[in-house]
Amino acid sequence: MADVILVLNAGSSSIKFSAFEEQGDALDLVVHGQVEGLYTSTARFEAVDRHGEHHASEPSDGGELDHRQGLEIIGAFLSEHREGHSLVAIGHRVVHGGQRFSGPVRVTPDLTDELEKLTPLAPLHQPHNLKALRILGELQPGVPQVACFDTAFHRTQPEVAQAFALPRSITGLGVRRYGFHGLSYEYIASVLPDVAPKAASGRTVVAHLGNGASMCALVAGRSVASTMGFTAVDGLPMGTRCGSLDPGVLLYLMEALGMDARAVEDLIYRRSGLLGVSGVSSDMRVLLASDDPHARFAIELYIYRISRELGALAAAMDGIDALVFTAGIGEHAAAIREGVMRHAAWLGAELDAEANRNGGALITTASSRMSAWVIPTNEELMIARHTREVLK
Repeated sequence: MADVILVLNAGSSSIKFSAFEEQGDALDLVVHGQVEGLYTSTARFEAVDRHGEHHASEPSDGGELDHRQGLEIIGAFLSEHREGHSLVAIGHRVVHGGQRFSGPVRVTPDLTDELEKLTPLAPLHQPHNLKALRILGELQPGVPQVACFDTAFHRTQPEVAQAFALPRSITGLGVRRYGFHGLSYEYIASVLPDVAPKAASGRTVVAHLGNGASMCALVAGRSVASTMGFTAVDGLPMGTRCGSLDPGVLLYLMEALGMDARAVEDLIYRRSGLLGVSGVSSDMRVLLASDDPHARFAIELYIYRISRELGALAAAMDGIDALVFTAGIGEHAAAIREGVMRHAAWLGAELDAEANRNGGALITTASSRMSAWVIPTNEELMIARHTREVLK
């Protein structure tokens, strides 16, 4: 009977899952899917197995599903399609590990309580990540769980890159730059030696561009700077998050417009970014297909901010050898890559337009001083790897 590691990413309205079969040193994907539309009347389960067969279902009574019910549906599906597999561990994406955790750890009740204290630093993600840990502790008490943190990869950054210019009485409480999307960056760093050896050993910026977006500077595969800071709302504009914002704007919102902390949180996390600027959608695919001038401006602003951060991260590394595009927008939006590369001409970037349109791994010309790559990320596989190592 083959051992299987289940990987979960629990959000506010969905639970994504992947199951990996251990085959010697390899981890092979068996099935992946999600329960989406939690707490709505449109809840739905979908999965695709390794044979390409699609599975889908909806609540028989047409009612809403909560996280517990969603996890029970995933568990029932895996039991029904066991195929001689034995569930040996569950790995979780947990957004925030704080200052303490620089690597994955086995889940205990005390650990979950400690991670709960970090919820104010990642209010959109942390509560739902931890909810899944607690529920599965009850549903699968005999199966070990491992928490893998999006912040951990960035703990290699120098102290100066993590510091805010605030009094030590405040920074001593843990107010510092943490950085996120670390599991994605860690995966890219793990495959770079095979895809682009020079980039792996040199100075590389990785642009994780999806509904959540950030960039990370890697020197020899280690994080030295990132665009996200104390929370996952910092840095680049995102689907609904504003990115970097003058703190004075927040004071203005509270003092002049009378907004309280909850209203400001809702604005900067859920009503800003591509959605707020365009007034059309948070989905880059919709914006690229739109003729609305506000949609075009949102795209222009997005490219501008990526290009500006690229220059800052190159400065943090005293130069740049390579740029990697990854995640949903980075992997699939050729127009966004083209716009960023056009602004990166001063860094010696020469785009191979045909390779960019066709989605080639290398999208720069042979004469380009800075190489650029499109490399799909795989955070789920990274979590499965971590889970296996912790248990060993």
